[in-house]
Amino acid sequence: MTLRKDFLWGGALAANQCEGAYDVDGKGLSVQDVQTYKPDTSNTNYKKHVAISLDGIKAAAKDKDNTFYAKRRGIDFYHHYMEDLALFKEMGFKVLRVSIAWTRLYPTGEEETPNEKGIAFYEDLFKEMKRLDIEPLVTLHHYEMPLALALKYNGWSERRVIDMFVRYAMTCFERFGKYVKYWLTFNEIDSIFRHPFTTAGIIPELCTERSEEECCYQALHHQFVAAALAAKYCHEMVQGGLMGCMLTKLITYPRTCAPIDVYLTQKKNLKNMFTSDVMMNGEYPALILKEMENKGIHVEMEEEDLDIIRKYPCDYLSFSYYMSMTESADPDAERTPGNTVLGVKNPYLKASDWGWQVDPEGLKISLIELYDRYKKPLFIVENGFGAVDVFEDGTVHDPYRVEYFREHFKAMIEAVDEGVDLLGYTSWAPIDLISASSNQMSKRYGFIYVDQDDMGNGTLKRYRKDSFWWYQKVIASNGEEL
Repeated sequence: MTLRKDFLWGGALAANQCEGAYDVDGKGLSVQDVQTYKPDTSNTNYKKHVAISLDGIKAAAKDKDNTFYAKRRGIDFYHHYMEDLALFKEMGFKVLRVSIAWTRLYPTGEEETPNEKGIAFYEDLFKEMKRLDIEPLVTLHHYEMPLALALKYNGWSERRVIDMFVRYAMTCFERFGKYVKYWLTFNEIDSIFRHPFTTAGIIPELCTERSEEECCYQALHHQFVAAALAAKYCHEMVQGGLMGCMLTKLITYPRTCAPIDVYLTQKKNLKNMFTSDVMMNGEYPALILKEMENKGIHVEMEEEDLDIIRKYPCDYLSFSYYMSMTESADPDAERTPGNTVLGVKNPYLKASDWGWQVDPEGLKISLIELYDRYKKPLFIVENGFGAVDVFEDGTVHDPYRVEYFREHFKAMIEAVDEGVDLLGYTSWAPIDLISASSNQMSKRYGFIYVDQDDMGNGTLKRYRKDSFWWYQKVIASNGEEL
């Protein structure tokens, strides 16, 4: 058993999925506030599933009926955070990952000074976390771009957004730096190619002078520069501050040992780690640059950009891990959904209610691969099991969730035993909240049940599930009692 004595056990939340109060205390609309309820357990066409039109966005922004805009209400963490933090403390949390909603501080992103009511909310949140000895792990940009910047500039494809984000980040460092040591810039930054609007505010109809794919590469470059500058100012403004990269770890295996399957798998895995290569190593991978050249993709860069990226890499790598997939050249191979992706089904694995394949061994493989690749500390900041829970007798009996976490913790500890430097683990999510892509409440991840359905009906009362008590014992024993 080799988990460090100060191992950071906890859970992870996103402002847009839990806070609610979308129009309270001066908050502006974000790209999440116009996304609608889209339950889809098959998810056989993910691009179609997340597609959004300019007219649809404008109509949603004007729509005051919030029934189908679940993220506008979340689980009302904005007003329940004291109660929820007390429950997290009862479980024994050492760390809680949260995000700051950019639009609470800068409603349109273009304001010169921050909204003090937004500042006050997060300051109160961090003060209470510190009082409870829960370390904050803060994401600056968790799919929460101001909608105004998406509509006016087509999101991150516009270079001016860099300065707006840096101003916002510096405000966070100045006002919250005394509470927060661990920071992350962009949640799952690699996801821009899977859902450009959610990740970077890119609206396909506004990609008039270049293709949508080229817009994505341009936006991603701007995010790389912004992330490097954020790391620079974090180190300058926050005593002992550490800036991390956040990757969606989408591990893929060859479906067969046919060389073409191995080659296609290699390409998929290299593309998955392209963004972390830039943010951790400080330079674009040569193979990615060649791929862009072969595709005729041009990214405009200013003279100092590559120097900025090189000078200010991230201090640690964080990542989400939920499932694995396989790849095959066979066009008829059966495909199955995962975390915003589709892949070829692995016959050796079981799957969740949503078709996500459960693969604890893949977590160990990912940890070893990433640590060997970057040689910097790692942090698992999302991992969990979405399920249809049955609430009865004042609780949820969820042995399936306990089994999922038990096996993943075993794999995590085995990787540490092999030499991986792991800072901590935050489950997704410690309390039921709104699902990222489908905007469902019924896809439940938490150790805590929240009484609310997909349409927002319910008391919002919190209840401890059976897994709550199990995770409490795991944390108290630092992973020895599983």
